[in-house]
Amino acid sequence: MTGSGAGRFALGDLTVDRLGFGAMRLTGSRPFSAGEPSDRDTSIAMLRRAVDRGVDHVDTAAFYFSRTRSANELINTALAPYPDDLVIVTKVGPHRGLDGSWNGKPEPADLRGQVEENLRQLGRDHLSVVNYRTYGPGPVAEHVGALHDLVTEGLVRHVGVSNVTVEQLDEALTVGPVVCVQNRYSLDSDHSHDVLARCGELGIAFVPFFAIAGPGREAGATEEVDVVGEVAAEVGASPAQVRIAYTLHQGDHVLAIPGTSNPDHLDANLDAGRVRLTDDQVRRLGQA
Repeated sequence: MTGSGAGRFALGDLTVDRLGFGAMRLTGSRPFSAGEPSDRDTSIAMLRRAVDRGVDHVDTAAFYFSRTRSANELINTALAPYPDDLVIVTKVGPHRGLDGSWNGKPEPADLRGQVEENLRQLGRDHLSVVNYRTYGPGPVAEHVGALHDLVTEGLVRHVGVSNVTVEQLDEALTVGPVVCVQNRYSLDSDHSHDVLARCGELGIAFVPFFAIAGPGREAGATEEVDVVGEVAAEVGASPAQVRIAYTLHQGDHVLAIPGTSNPDHLDANLDAGRVRLTDDQVRRLGQA
């Protein structure tokens, strides 16, 4: 395996490359909507290529599925038997019916079934990291505690949280260790900047989603911010690579999990780990 050049960071006692792979787009799904899934054989080949390129951190969830694709099933088919150093991170909390509809907030006791479903789909006897994804404001201790109970039972190795505020993160830490926080964060928005900073203080991995797309681009916007294109030209990289590099520049504890259904984009995303930005370029990008 060869690393991305982005460095490494610890998720508890597991150390991963700071550039991983997000599996959501393989299914054609986006949160709360749907799109065209990637060709099945292409998806399987791309997952294998990602691992061959040194990816040892794959992000997924049982609710990443469309009418014809399941991210967990694709990962299982492509990568099992799994490499010893492969860390698969999944999340629980949200739940979708077979028709794709989203159900309400689960009770803490419901999380066991969600963990067991991920285990079944992935073909594993335990999960490396499970994030509890919140539905917004409110207490998290009972749900996080339910996951720590599964750590004690050996079904889960480490616990993380997602879509949290600083206050929710601090509350989660009163229950037990938290190895990562997965929140929305991108160049286009300082959403979760305070959480990113808090993770840095605590030495916890911060793993942003939508780091390339940003809120507007995730919705389908195609125009790029001028300064992103300018910096891309200066460093000889693509705008997407600049966005990934900017994200990684926010701290050694910041990871990236760009997802794609395009094999060419996979290689470009992983090559972004070697893009180096100057302090001035980071400052300009931060003012976009």
